[in-house]
Order: sequence, then structure tokens, then C-alpha cells
Amino acid sequence: ITLACIVTTVGTFLQFEEKPPTPPSSSEIEKLIKGEKEPPFFESVKKLFATPGFLKPLSAFIMSISITNIVGAFIDEVMERGGVTEQLSIDLAGAGFEFAILLGGIIIGGYVDETKRYKAVTQYCIIASMFLLLPLGLTDHAIGQEPALMILALLGLGMTAGPIQPINAELAVDVTYPSDETAVESVQQIGGNLVSALLVPLAEIGARQDYQLLPDNPSLASDIRGDVILMVSIAVITYFYFSSFDAPLRRSEADGKGNDEDLSNGVTVDVIDISVTATKTEKEPVGSQL
Repeated sequence: ITLACIVTTVGTFLQFEEKPPTPPSSSEIEKLIKGEKEPPFFESVKKLFATPGFLKPLSAFIMSISITNIVGAFIDEVMERGGVTEQLSIDLAGAGFEFAILLGGIIIGGYVDETKRYKAVTQYCIIASMFLLLPLGLTDHAIGQEPALMILALLGLGMTAGPIQPINAELAVDVTYPSDETAVESVQQIGGNLVSALLVPLAEIGARQDYQLLPDNPSLASDIRGDVILMVSIAVITYFYFSSFDAPLRRSEADGKGNDEDLSNGVTVDVIDISVTATKTEKEPVGSQL
């Protein structure tokens, strides 16, 4: 594992570039053409928190990273609750959880990137995460332990909770445009990891608390662990807070406006390395040389 980490780190270092070879959007091209420079980091952070709509995606990002970090930190105990006790099986379940987060980010994140349905998809993912968390700590006494159900719930949670992070990272960048994207990502990562670090001890305490549900009804009697109650509560609070999101998507609007203007004026943008030039022509369509 150590050798693999070293190779990965060295490979990343050798391939790392300061900027992409071409700007990722027309709004970024516009910023380069105008020669706009990013303000100092702390000044950018102040502007972010003063921007309407920034706190909603921040809360969703923090909720997602907190839940995935807590589940990952206690994966052994979570799996043992469902009857998965063999260490190799637990390790494979944890790897599957991480892969599900990756796969969900690619599939669901890719869909949102095309449709810009940030709010609706985030809400669906939060609701799904609430229900998928329950099997990780809820045991029906009549059924007993169900390893298959536990693993399916874990993979489903990764698929739905994980994509909330990239989706709301993009949403935060969109609503705060033309802010410093690095500052947006930094605030979300710092906030998410800080909150999840503070919640881990609480989750550990909650994991030792077992709450009985309907103990007098043999057919419905069950119990639920305190850590799952904590995570579900965080998801519920986040859902209602995030549901009030109603901020304009400034970057999407700028991209749409820029594309419309380019089409009407017949502007061709040439990009060589990281330099940008704009020329007007009556024959060349937009993006023919991009």
C-alpha cells in the first residue's frame, strides 16, 4: 500500500500543471480575455460568505462528506452489525463503498453537468441517503441480521451520498461566479473535513447507544444505533435548509450569454497553451479552432 501511494503521488506530481491547456468554459475564456486576476484568498472567502446562495451548497457538501467519512471510519463495526464479520469481506465492502462514491459521482455528476439540475438532484440524493442509512443501524428482531441487505445499502449510500459533493462544489462555483474557484473548493473541503472530524467522536458515542423500537410488538420490534440516528438527523436538517435554495446560476448565465453573443457576432476564439485571443470573422463559426 505504501509503495502504491508513493507511485501515485510521484505520478501526480509529474503530470501536474498550473492551468489546463484550454479554458473549461466560455465564462473562463471571458475572464482571461479581460485579464481578470483573482483577489487574495481571505478576501475571496469573505466575498463567498457574503454571496446569496453560497451557504446552501456548502451545507450539502458538508453533510455528504460528514456521512461518508463517518461510515468509512466505522466500516468494521457497521458491517459486523449486519452479520459481515470476516475481515476480507469487510475490506471488500469498504472498497465497494469507495468505488460506489466514485461511480455515483461520474454518473449522477455527469447528468447534472449536462442538465444543471443542481437543486433537484441534490434533494433526491439526500432523501435516498436518509433511507439507505437506516439498514446500517436498524435491526428488525423478527428478521435478524441480513448481510446482503447491509452491503446493498452501503453501496447505494455511496452512489447517492457521494455525488452530492461534486454537484454542490459546481453549484457553489456557479452561484458565486466570477469568484475564485480555488477559494470555493478550499472553503468546502476545510468546512467538510472540520465538521466531520468533530462529528466522529459523537458518532462513536452514538454507536454504543442502542435504542429499542416497539419492544412490546414481536412482529415489529427492532433497535437502531445512535450513530445512524445522528447521520439521518444531519441529512434531514440539511434537506430542509437546502430546499430554500433560490440563487441565480451566474456562471451558467454568463456561459449562455457568451455563447449567444459569439454566435451573433461570429467570434472565433484561438487558444494556444494558456493564452487567449479573440478575433472576429464573418465566415468562421464559434469553436471551430478551439
